[in-house]
Amino acid sequence: MVRIDIFRDAAGNIAGFAVNGHADTAPHGQDIVCAGVAALAQTAVLGLERHLGRDFDLDIGPGKLVLELKGAADASTGAILETMLLGLAEIAKQSPHSVRVSEHRR
Repeated sequence: MVRIDIFRDAAGNIAGFAVNGHADTAPHGQDIVCAGVAALAQTAVLGLERHLGRDFDLDIGPGKLVLELKGAADASTGAILETMLLGLAEIAKQSPHSVRVSEHRR
């Protein structure tokens, strides 16, 4: 199962996220559920880094991507991360046995 944890600050803005695990809906390299989750998470990272120039901590490994913003989220950061969450939530809705999204307040 892919576990996605969304971390919100006291104001309700996404301050970070963690994606862990594998969907196991197809053989390695052919799993479109994993590919969709990875594409959304990696695109959010690229948008924050290359488009907005945001500073963040990033931990990437096999079956793992964890991002934590440095500093408060602004509207542009929120737009990227909330859009990522919309896509991830839709994948979780279509594949509830393979993907779970949880939100947490910090």
